[in-house]
Amino acid sequence: MSLSRNALRARLALVVVAALAMALMVGPAAASAHKRGHDRSDRELTVMTQNLYLGSDLNPALAATTPTEFLTAVAQIYGTVQFTNFPARAQAIANEIKKQKPDLVGLQEVSKWTAAGVVGTPPSYDFLTILQSALAARGLDYEVASVADNALIGPVPLAGLNGCSAAPPFTCQVTLQDRDVILVNKKTHDLKWSNPASGRYAAQATVNTPVGPLSFDRGWTRIDVKYRGKSFKFANTHLEVEGPTAPIQEAQAQEFLAGPASGRNTLATGDFNSAADGSTTLSYGYLTAPGKFDDAWDESELGPGYSCCQNSTLTNFPPSLTSRIDLILTRGNVESDGDDAELIGATPFQAAPPLYPSDHAGVVADVEIDNH
Repeated sequence: MSLSRNALRARLALVVVAALAMALMVGPAAASAHKRGHDRSDRELTVMTQNLYLGSDLNPALAATTPTEFLTAVAQIYGTVQFTNFPARAQAIANEIKKQKPDLVGLQEVSKWTAAGVVGTPPSYDFLTILQSALAARGLDYEVASVADNALIGPVPLAGLNGCSAAPPFTCQVTLQDRDVILVNKKTHDLKWSNPASGRYAAQATVNTPVGPLSFDRGWTRIDVKYRGKSFKFANTHLEVEGPTAPIQEAQAQEFLAGPASGRNTLATGDFNSAADGSTTLSYGYLTAPGKFDDAWDESELGPGYSCCQNSTLTNFPPSLTSRIDLILTRGNVESDGDDAELIGATPFQAAPPLYPSDHAGVVADVEIDNH
């Protein structure tokens, strides 16, 4: 179903309002005023976690009660994916990576949208390819070390979008592949990695829709890392959301601890979807319980560190980050003082939507690889 004139006017109005807000804005307050020091010791590494944002809220499709409502929702979702413009957002994320120079990067929602059709095919977006191209254009060399292929949804007809037919026989379709990815900076001296691994959790949420049950399967990635003779694991994940699926998220957190994030010396990153203040689910408590992980973000030193979430069209101003769910966690010979971390991408990077690199802020921290 194509966008109506009223919908287009509403979209343009959002653009104008956001642009005016940016024009009037003077020095927006960042979510955290703290800036990390860059005088690293010879045993320190910089690590980053970033949810790239798939580009749209999927709830309209999950809430549909008829096949027609479902197809209408899919067209609206993919229209929003185009509107939130990952190629532009990838430039902002690449700029942050160039500035921060992380040695290890954990990414979530590294989406691959594949559109196909006979006539009027909408664009496709491979977020990993787009981001790697933006990094290479800046002279950066980040190697894909491990990829988790999670949910695969589709192909689903695109009804009435970008010139595609609005009724059967449909001429266009779209498929969504969700991925988690680990990147390693190839220019970091004495940093080696091996044994890439990935998997999916046994606990998964399933939603019944008019076209059948759908599961946004969640998974994890992991590599073995050696830095200047010291070895540790690096694991990255994206857990299920809160709300009715909270018990599934908590089961995934336990699987993460028992599997990919097990071991004495471990670094972990991810969008854990569990508020650090304990207000939503038990997962954060499981992850940071005695004998488990230390949080690289000390709220007493750095403030609340809210990393989630902007609105689904990335048009809101001011920023609407109200919870801390994006984490860098350490254990064993990977250590953090808790005060060498900062948020990135929490404020607008341009005057017209999309205003933000993602609906999540990223987190960057310096960690020390100790001798024990």
